[in-house]
Formats: sequence, C-alpha cells, structure tokens
Amino acid sequence: MSHANTPTTFPALGYGVGLRTRHYRHFLHERPAIDWLEIHSENYFGAGVDLDVLDILRRDYPVSMHGVGLGIGSAGGYGLHHVEKLKKLADRLQPALISEHLCWASVAGRHLNDLLPLPLVTAALQLIAERLDHLQNTLRQRVMLENVSTYVRFACDEMSEAEFLTLLVRRTGCGILLDVNNLYVNQVNHGESASAALATLQQLPAGSIGEIHLAGHLVTDTGLVDHHGCRVDPAVWALYDSARRLFGDQIPTLIEWDTDIPELSVLLDEARQARQRTELVTEPVQCTLI
Repeated sequence: MSHANTPTTFPALGYGVGLRTRHYRHFLHERPAIDWLEIHSENYFGAGVDLDVLDILRRDYPVSMHGVGLGIGSAGGYGLHHVEKLKKLADRLQPALISEHLCWASVAGRHLNDLLPLPLVTAALQLIAERLDHLQNTLRQRVMLENVSTYVRFACDEMSEAEFLTLLVRRTGCGILLDVNNLYVNQVNHGESASAALATLQQLPAGSIGEIHLAGHLVTDTGLVDHHGCRVDPAVWALYDSARRLFGDQIPTLIEWDTDIPELSVLLDEARQARQRTELVTEPVQCTLI
C-alpha cells in the first residue's frame, strides 16, 4: 500500500504533553486532564516497566509515537532493524500519530545521537522520499517529518526547508510536524527577520500539517539552543498564534519538555495556554448589522 499522492488528513487530538518517567505515578493514579500523550518511540522498544505503564495509559489517552533515533536522511545507511522495532511498537500501540525528524544521524557505521541538519538538495530529497515510502508502507500509516533546529546552513542548498518539505509531501503523501520553537530558533540563529519565519509558515501546505510542537529554548551569547528545558518564549507564542491563524484550530499541539523536567502541573499549564491562545486567535469575528 503506497501513501504517495493520498490525502493528508490527521486526527484532531487537541492538546498533549510528552510522557516522561517522572510523571508516571501522577498519570497512573490521577489521570490528569490532558487530551493525548506523546512518547519517544525508542524508549519503548524493549519489554519492561516503561512499556507496562504505556499499555495502561493508552487505554485512556491517544498516543503519538515520536522517533528520535532513525536518522532518515543518513547517507551511510537506513536502519531496517530500527524500522522493524518501530513497526512492532506501532502494531502494539495503534498510535494516532507517528513522526520522525528531517535529519541525519549516522556516518561510517556510527550513530551520533543527534538531529543533524541536511543539505537541502535534490539528491537528499530523492533519498528521503524513497525511505519515507518504505517507512510508511511498512508501518501502514502516514508519517510526519519534523523541521529541526539548525546552527549552520549549507552553501550547496538548492531550496528552502519549506520547499523541501512541500516536495516530500507531494511525492510521498507524508505529513509535516511543525515545530514552532525550531522555526524561531533558526530565525534568530541565521539572522533572519520575524517576517521570514512567517513566510516559511505561509509556504507550507496547510493540509499536510498533522501536529505542532511548542518548547522552550536556551539563550546563549552565540545563539539559541533548542534544549526543551523551560517555558515557551513569548516570541514563540506569537509565532504559534500566526500558525493558528493560518492553519486553524484542529491541528494537535504538544508541549515538549526534555531537560530539567518540572512538575507535571507546569506542562499542563503550558498546554492550557496553548488552548486559550488558539481560542482567542481563531474565534470567529462577530459582525453587527446596522
């Protein structure tokens, strides 16, 4: 079954948070009010307590599988064994969404454990399109690719990231996971204006966006680092508002927090803010007849 050139529709899950070990007990005993949970797929490849907890929670919460280790753009190889593990987990969980990153991560047989940016060239586009076809056909589910944070750009780039993603959508029927924080981090790190980030949003095919990520970043003397270790920055919230105006209120939003993980109440508060901001910016305008 090929997903190429098929409609890119995704479930409207609402507002979610990433499931982290620190919050297991809270979720198991209190079932906090959140619409859905995202997991890092690789954390659940093996049997054990983590998978047992997830089996319980998925009865009450839709689950999104978010991969961080595949490195779909690695020229040195494509992890077929990794894909089989993804399939085994997906068959077990029946996730509402599945996503990976637009990046590479392996070279010379070594995995670098990072989400490294790709040169945006035709050869890379062809490579990833072929692998996406294989991945989606193996999983029998549409996969989203996430735009990543970058600290360098390649002189050989032939297109923008938005153009690259749009072409992948057209060729494979995949979706886009729009990380708004990454978009802002790149804007600042590459010395671009706010209008450039907005232009990127406007270039993305609206019907292909299946999920939005929000996270915090670290401000350093040399640039911004996408560390997912604090609350969402006001400038990122503003960009999120723009995305909501462009794409509507049905795309699921996730609050990411991966370092210095706080109490769950902090993540839930960020998710509430995302919901409230969405309601404000997408509220229909009431016209008064005179």
